[in-house]
Amino acid sequence: MNQTVISVSDLVKTYQVTKKRPGLRGSLVGLFRRERETFTAVDHISFQVSRGEIVGYIGPNGAGKSTTIKMMCGILTPTSGSIEVCGHSPQQDRKQVVQHLGVVFGQRSQLQWDLRLGESFELLKRIYCVEDSAFRATLDRMDRILGIRAFIDQPVRQLSLGQRMRGDLAAAMLHSPQLLFLDEPTIGLDVEVKHAVRDFIKEINAEFETTIILTTHDLADISELCSRIIILSEGKIIEDDSLDAIIRKVSPYRRLVLDFASTPPELHLDGVETESREGNRLILRFDRDRVPAAKLISDVTSRGAVRDLRVVEPDIEDIIRGIYRS
Repeated sequence: MNQTVISVSDLVKTYQVTKKRPGLRGSLVGLFRRERETFTAVDHISFQVSRGEIVGYIGPNGAGKSTTIKMMCGILTPTSGSIEVCGHSPQQDRKQVVQHLGVVFGQRSQLQWDLRLGESFELLKRIYCVEDSAFRATLDRMDRILGIRAFIDQPVRQLSLGQRMRGDLAAAMLHSPQLLFLDEPTIGLDVEVKHAVRDFIKEINAEFETTIILTTHDLADISELCSRIIILSEGKIIEDDSLDAIIRKVSPYRRLVLDFASTPPELHLDGVETESREGNRLILRFDRDRVPAAKLISDVTSRGAVRDLRVVEPDIEDIIRGIYRS
């Protein structure tokens, strides 16, 4: 039976912002009479997340992602609606909720700048009241996954960006949280460190059934890690499904690129159309649900000598960008 870790119902967050009038006259009027308007950052969203899910929570800048996460962490209070995290309200029972949460923000570190990395871990151990044996066991696991002992005695200020991110990830797991919020965890990292961060996410999810909410603009993180994606735009949820299901919905076609030994044959196949024909190259577009790729390849290769072929999937970035704009 699935255990619900996050339950969000009809959540709204609005702000009152001052409307500035143009020009010097507008500035003078604003000194004495301020005109305010309501800005809706999160607009009646609802979703649930079960234990062990890795959910990509994505959208363009200003879509409401960070606002939602801050409400789920108890930092902000909703205007209306309700949130439950691990069975508690983040606003009313924040201390209980924090015991179940780990949070990593790519641009802001929870490590103490002037302390050694190990001393930062010791400080967090005391804050979360972690037993000595559990602390040592967790550090051993984090070292196995992230290799942190190689730089655990260095001051945080001397760590590279990649080392600091690994330290932040380890710090977030010291109290063995059920739920981990990761906000842009791979931003600015090189390829090797990105790979290490992704391996960390996969491993803690598999080993501890840690539920992970990932916000990122790196779609490689989404495609490699997330079983489900929630897409926001202007404070509303516009998609909530697996990446594959969203691709099928938005772009149901695939392409077959074929290089023939001679002039390509004329083809008239159900569910298949010729997209381009240039020299010995033929590009076919076909409906992924109506035409199995294996059958299409078999049909085409039986009609002419093929030197090379490849099936081209829709570009994920183009699909997500199109969803944002729709």
